[in-house]
Amino acid sequence: MRIDLHAHSTESDGTDSPAGLISAAVRAGLDVVALTDHDTTAGWAEAAKAVPPGLTLVPGAELSTVSADPVTGRQISVHLLAYLFDPASSALVLEQSRLREERRTRLRRMAEKMAADGLPVDPDDVMDRLPPDAAGGRPHLAQALMRAGLVESVSHAFDSYLAKGSGYYVGREDTPIELAIDMIAAAGGVTVIAHPFARSRGAVIRPETLAGLAARGLTGVEIDHPDHDAPTRAELRGLAAELGLLVTGSSDYHGTNKPTKIGAETTDPVVYEELVSRATGSSVVVG
Repeated sequence: MRIDLHAHSTESDGTDSPAGLISAAVRAGLDVVALTDHDTTAGWAEAAKAVPPGLTLVPGAELSTVSADPVTGRQISVHLLAYLFDPASSALVLEQSRLREERRTRLRRMAEKMAADGLPVDPDDVMDRLPPDAAGGRPHLAQALMRAGLVESVSHAFDSYLAKGSGYYVGREDTPIELAIDMIAAAGGVTVIAHPFARSRGAVIRPETLAGLAARGLTGVEIDHPDHDAPTRAELRGLAAELGLLVTGSSDYHGTNKPTKIGAETTDPVVYEELVSRATGSSVVVG
């Protein structure tokens, strides 16, 4: 049984439509796939309609959160995977709406800074290409830079124009992770921190922070991920065992925006069944 619990569609920063993501999962021979777009559930309905016999869809989202470092006080970006929550939860609907607006405002501001600097980027065109309820992200700007012939790939765009520290970078106000865990739990869902020790992405949370989040109600940690090397995976497995956290594995598939193929990393079926058994907010979609 092959299970991938982290994948994105065009409703955030992937390049496959929600239905296209389902097709990609089938071609990859997956039995279970989760749709986890950033800060939106807009793709759930389309993906559910496309599920064929033999495939199961896990509705989810990847929430943009922050955690205060206990030593420096610095705000650390943490991506929180949420599964099988009630998408109609009023608190969650309001917070996801705020996050999407934060993302769109940031995207436009970055595009405007580029245009003001003489780069061939049209902010209106960048925004018009987003689906109505999609969460905008820097990969959308990367695509604009590729169309303009300024870069050859998404990674080239990030290295040259979009990374933190670039003159075009704009931050945003994300949700405190403790609040996000509480909201998902109240909506009947379960939570897993995505790529928690992916140090190539920037500062990461400390083990003591992870312990506090486990006590708060965090369900698991995504360990088998393309951005975790073998020593990091071993370190996280030890922490997860100590803290009683479930261990997942996922590709973090983004279509052509990232090189990793869907199904490149997977979750153990026993862990998957445990995740599903703990959730009460919504149900998996069985083809």
